[in-house]
Amino acid sequence: MFKLTATVFAAALTVSGACAQSQEISENGSRDATVGSADYFTGTALIEPVYSNSDPFVGSAAKVTFFPGARSNWHTHPAGQRLVVTEGKGWVQEEGQDKQVLRPGDVVWCPPGVKHWHGATATTSMSHYAIQQFKDDETVVWMDPVTDEQYNAEPAQ
Repeated sequence: MFKLTATVFAAALTVSGACAQSQEISENGSRDATVGSADYFTGTALIEPVYSNSDPFVGSAAKVTFFPGARSNWHTHPAGQRLVVTEGKGWVQEEGQDKQVLRPGDVVWCPPGVKHWHGATATTSMSHYAIQQFKDDETVVWMDPVTDEQYNAEPAQ
């Protein structure tokens, strides 16, 4: 019985890849931050990559810090997106809905194909982790900028 159990355990480790690789540590400060392109953002958004797409983990994540008044363009995600707010105060809006307030600890799930934008308030910065999976080699489909009228609309209570 012991021999059979040991054989099954060894086979499970081999199949799962537990013996095949080691952990990888990406030290804080070792990933280059960039300022978001004016093609996709209004104002200043600092993008710090957390991890990128690498087999078998088909997703990516970044910490995005929006300076006061900064926001993304309208966009969608083919496989959806999760936002985890870590600092400040911001807004998120789904097309056709009221703008919503975001605070630290809030988590937003944006389903695949839902048009939305997110960013800081006019007077405070906001940071969040943006986590998304790839679908057909794509994580985001960028669209038009958010107008000042849309951005300055009153948020939902």
